[in-house]
Amino acid sequence: MNSFEVRGGIKLAGTITPQGAKNEALQVISAVLLTNKTVTIHNIPDILDVNLMIELLHDMGVQVNKLNKHSYSFKAENVNDEYLASDVFRKKSGKLRGSVMLAGPMLARFNKAYIPKPGGDKIGRRRLDTHIIGFEQLGAKFDYIDDKHCFQLSTKQLMATNMLLDEPSVTGTANILMAAVLAEGTTTIYNAACEPYIQQLCKMLNSMGAKIKGIGSNLLTIDGVKELQGTEHTLLPDMIETGSFIGLAAMTQSEITIKNAGVNHLGMIPQKFQQLGIQLEIKDDDIYIPAQDSYEVVTYLDGGILTVYDHPWPGFTPDLISIVLVVATQAIGSVLIHQKMFESRLYFVDKLMDMGAQIILCDPHRATVIGLGRKQSLKAITMSSPDIRAGQALLIAALSAKGVSTIQNIEQIDRGYQFIDERLRALGADIKRI
Repeated sequence: MNSFEVRGGIKLAGTITPQGAKNEALQVISAVLLTNKTVTIHNIPDILDVNLMIELLHDMGVQVNKLNKHSYSFKAENVNDEYLASDVFRKKSGKLRGSVMLAGPMLARFNKAYIPKPGGDKIGRRRLDTHIIGFEQLGAKFDYIDDKHCFQLSTKQLMATNMLLDEPSVTGTANILMAAVLAEGTTTIYNAACEPYIQQLCKMLNSMGAKIKGIGSNLLTIDGVKELQGTEHTLLPDMIETGSFIGLAAMTQSEITIKNAGVNHLGMIPQKFQQLGIQLEIKDDDIYIPAQDSYEVVTYLDGGILTVYDHPWPGFTPDLISIVLVVATQAIGSVLIHQKMFESRLYFVDKLMDMGAQIILCDPHRATVIGLGRKQSLKAITMSSPDIRAGQALLIAALSAKGVSTIQNIEQIDRGYQFIDERLRALGADIKRI
């Protein structure tokens, strides 16, 4: 098992470019199963989760052609529709929650799909009810197959319906959407997720011949079509990487420019970091963060303590809550962090407290951070990465800490951030993969 050895306390400088969006990649790569024509996708990040998804498609019989480092073409002409019920798939997909999004396209095109128990981050309960209920409303039958240890979905023909999702789940919306594009009739999905990733998926599907209206809203209308064609699609820059690099610049007092940041798709991410007192300047599609000796948290007009909480788009993304929490440890002022969606995502704060951060873990969903204002630096320790986002947050903490830190279980970080050690070394970071 690999680890990062990080010598912190070094000011960084330079330019860094975000990778292609991981969450978008998992959705649009799944969508190639909806057609037997060629689909070409550009700006695909070279990370473990995405590479595993591509490997699963290859194992299913999809023709996969790597055009260059970040571009692939896919042709799902001869697909083994029983592969998802195999032991091999179950073992591989257990490492990747995103594999559940293969079900929607398979159900739409082949009238059956299998869903094994999902894997991925250990950040709390992440239920599949939204996916299953949506498929059932489209006319699919749902059973658990004991000997195959998976859920089976089947239908003679998906039929359009009007549905109200019980939660605006991003993966649930994507899965149901991909099933609905080939259903007979007109489907409406109310309380749909409307994240940029979903908008991109809709645009890609429409370019393939789907008829989706309401893109960018929480009410999607899908007129079913008989078949889809091939297309060419380019992923957005990863907004989570962009937010991570803003936090990195602040914590290490560094002057960093984030090139091609996808500014128009960041929502309130820049605003939330500005509320922590971080200066940043948007220049066209780039973000410039100057070196700051200190940053002070804003307070509400009535003097109340700032609360940062996650919320479905266009609210603040839950994937940056861990980064904001780490950045707050060196701010001037206090912040209440409220992670609403996942009950285990704040459990990495014990490692930050071991580094000297002042944090009160109120309950599984809330933590109060009392900023040190750089009066006391974080100290280096040995720690383990519990999930993708917490791992990146701990890496940022280590880069700001005095001494040499060791971060174990970095496969979790590699799942979401491509060649992060190489890219940080280009900014002047002292980080080794051991």
